[in-house]
Amino acid sequence: MKKNLTFHKKKVWTIFLLCAVMMLGLAGRLVYLMGVRADYYSEKAQELHERERPIKAARGKIVDAKGKVLASNKIVCTVSVIHSQIKEPEKIISLLSQKLELSEDTVRKKVEKISSIERMRTNVEKKVGDEIRKAGLVGVKVDEDYKRYYPWNSLASRVLGFTGADNQGIIGLEVEYEDVLSGDSGKILTTTDARGIELDEIGENRKEPKTGSTLRTSLDISIQEYVQQAALKVMEEKDAERVSILLMNPQNGEIYACVNVPEFDLNHPFELNTDADTSGLSAEKKQELLNQMWRNPCLNDTYEPGSTFKIITMAAGLEEGAVTMEDRFYCPGYKLVDDRRIHCANRRGHGSQNFVEGAQNSCNPVFIEVGLRLGVKKYYQYFRKFGLLEKTGVDLPGEAGTIMHKPQNMGNVELATVSFGQSFQITPLQLAATVSSIINGGTRITPHLALEAGERDGTLRTVYTHATGKQILSEKTSQTIRYLLEQVVDGGGGKNAYIEGYRIGGKTATSETLPRSANQYISSFIGFAPADDPQVLALCVINKPQGVYYGGTIAAPVVKEIFENILPYLGLEKAAAETEIGTFLANS
Repeated sequence: MKKNLTFHKKKVWTIFLLCAVMMLGLAGRLVYLMGVRADYYSEKAQELHERERPIKAARGKIVDAKGKVLASNKIVCTVSVIHSQIKEPEKIISLLSQKLELSEDTVRKKVEKISSIERMRTNVEKKVGDEIRKAGLVGVKVDEDYKRYYPWNSLASRVLGFTGADNQGIIGLEVEYEDVLSGDSGKILTTTDARGIELDEIGENRKEPKTGSTLRTSLDISIQEYVQQAALKVMEEKDAERVSILLMNPQNGEIYACVNVPEFDLNHPFELNTDADTSGLSAEKKQELLNQMWRNPCLNDTYEPGSTFKIITMAAGLEEGAVTMEDRFYCPGYKLVDDRRIHCANRRGHGSQNFVEGAQNSCNPVFIEVGLRLGVKKYYQYFRKFGLLEKTGVDLPGEAGTIMHKPQNMGNVELATVSFGQSFQITPLQLAATVSSIINGGTRITPHLALEAGERDGTLRTVYTHATGKQILSEKTSQTIRYLLEQVVDGGGGKNAYIEGYRIGGKTATSETLPRSANQYISSFIGFAPADDPQVLALCVINKPQGVYYGGTIAAPVVKEIFENILPYLGLEKAAAETEIGTFLANS
């Protein structure tokens, strides 16, 4: 008996000790939770009773070189419903379906859905948002945020780009400088009870959004607008598929204008810029057409440059010493290369001519001969040295690379066709950048748009630098090229770009689209001024013009008209031109 009592006492003490340990453990845990972790759990409790609604940050503006606004913001609203607070669901369904132009079924599903908050529609016009707010229906929230707005509508559409519903950039500068323009979003925090109903007496807590930085670009609205008008004019006159025009500073690579008509409306970027009926198109086909509309042909697409590329052959030949200004050539209208007869544009031939005359005549046999004198290996070396096998590095997304024969697949025939701009493809931007580098004294430039980024208070955040300085050509050769191209405008195929009182250099081109069986052409002209000290370069590319399609006939006059208007605007005064070959040779 005594033994049993002792045993039971031990059991009681054991249980007591276990309970004591458990109580101490619970007390310790309680002290830990209420003391050490108090702040953490207080925050978590607060979160359980807080409803969060985001506030979009206003994106930074995009402005031109003179500070004129190209992309800004306008106030819009986001309309949401909170299920736990709704008292008059039918009134809400009727009001929102009417004001937001949504079907009653769509609105009803969101109103009846049990969730903390349901977003009904974003980017609602402020006027409409104000009308919904004034209705005073419990459970409906109207928050103000921002939508991207482009005051010039279609101007520089493929350069600026646009944003999506989430206010993030999709194409162009908007996506390239997303980290600069985006800013930091804010939020609205409202306190609720256990049932999720907001407590009016407590009010709202706000974390204010931070506006993105302003991006200043090299674009000039006045130049861009005028160039776009000139492009539209020639596109309509020649019933062309599209027209692309680039204007840039050949000394530093700053892009003044980049036009691709037809442009599209940046405020309605998901509407096709065509009058064609698209109602029967599948979503996939429509998206394909949109993607094509958003492309920037100046840098996203390649083409055969044709005779404008003779500038590169000219530069390589002169730099290497494969040709001199005094060399003479004979053109019977063609040139035999291996077993191939390659024709000149003038089938009757140009006869005997020197190199200057060959450039003026844009004679294919002359440039074929220069290419063959260089040879495949040497020509390819210059192709690489001039930067043609690399992308330009422009600060826009989606730049295409050059499509060129591999050296081992390049024979005399391929070399001959490349020498006058056929059988390979480059982008218009690459051509403009390379020619700029050849005529500016031989310094390779990087075409670019961004100049600097700054805060709203005027504080400078970033000054953008773009790679320059690689010498690809001697100053002497560069000077000679400038002179030769001035002769092309003064008395050669580019005469339709001549402007009295200005020294203009340039080169025409007429190339075929692929496949060649389509008998469609690309007309182009690249020009610069002043010829002795280039400050502006223009490239005009007219895709599939109808009727007369020669570059010297339809593209050169476009550049002439542009130069006549913008050269005085840029402060470039008229000066007497010295173009006699004897004068040039005496000074060179």
